Amino acid sequence: MASDAGRPRQGRGGAQSRSEVRDVAGSYLAHHRKVARESALRLWHAPVASLMTWLVMGVALAMPVALLLLLGSLQGVSAGWESSARITTYLADDVSLEQAQRLRLEVGSWADVEGVELIDRDSALAEFRASSGLADALDYLDENPLPHTLLVTPPEVGRTAAAVEVLAAELEAMTGVARVQVDLGWLQRLNVLTQLLGRAVWVLALLLGGAVVLVIGNTIRLAIESRRDEILVAKLVGGTDAFVRRPFLYTGVWFGLGGGVVAWILLGLSLWWLSGPIERLATLYHSNFTLSGLPFDGALALLAMAMVLGWLGAWVAVKRHLDAIEPGVPAGS
Repeated sequence: MASDAGRPRQGRGGAQSRSEVRDVAGSYLAHHRKVARESALRLWHAPVASLMTWLVMGVALAMPVALLLLLGSLQGVSAGWESSARITTYLADDVSLEQAQRLRLEVGSWADVEGVELIDRDSALAEFRASSGLADALDYLDENPLPHTLLVTPPEVGRTAAAVEVLAAELEAMTGVARVQVDLGWLQRLNVLTQLLGRAVWVLALLLGGAVVLVIGNTIRLAIESRRDEILVAKLVGGTDAFVRRPFLYTGVWFGLGGGVVAWILLGLSLWWLSGPIERLATLYHSNFTLSGLPFDGALALLAMAMVLGWLGAWVAVKRHLDAIEPGVPAGS
């Protein structure tokens, strides 16, 4: 009977414990919401200072992102060029069309060749006649001076400088081949240059990210000094370090969010302003180059990174300056 009587009391104790945990969690979240709202209102009540900080952060964040978008567009165009990169193989003048077709089949069976296209001399002359505007002059030729040509496309994994050189040497060693012209060297140099620019952009992004952290840190430091008396009172009544630094961390997050929004707006305006001239320039060069805008997930990543940088700058400032504010410690000591 005693054991049966004890069971309900244990059940009520477990329910009470769960209720206390829910109350503590609810109070904790409510305090976070209150602090976040008050931090946002402080920034709203100082619009000029907040806007200046957001503009500085926006410019610092938009520059590397814009350069990364430009590099992404360039890499997309170069990938399109690379997909059509071929090795031009000119056959000897005495090679007949039947022999050229056999050479095409032989080269096409190689493992390091993706495809082979044969351009016979008659088709080449007809294309040259149509595109050069020298049709009348070509009528005076006694015979076709153009050779049969094989356009050899290496596989995507074989479009490195070393692999192309090996394939070109194999083609040049074949009987009936007069000359081999490699059209991939300039593309390799472009890819190396693009990789170099990509690393430079990441270095710039790291430097500007550090600058954003320093700007937020200095702004939070000024906020800490302006609220020194409030911090001392909070510590005197037993406020924990987490309680005291929480408003400043939320301020850093709001600064980061505002800077990310400004950076996104600047990127959109820059893309709108530059898209027209770039499209006209690409049309003149018969290119399909276009500037790629920031996708939705990229915009979310930009905002998230800006908020992380804002929080990090606030944390650095709080860690360095807030610990020095203690009751009984003179200012500036």
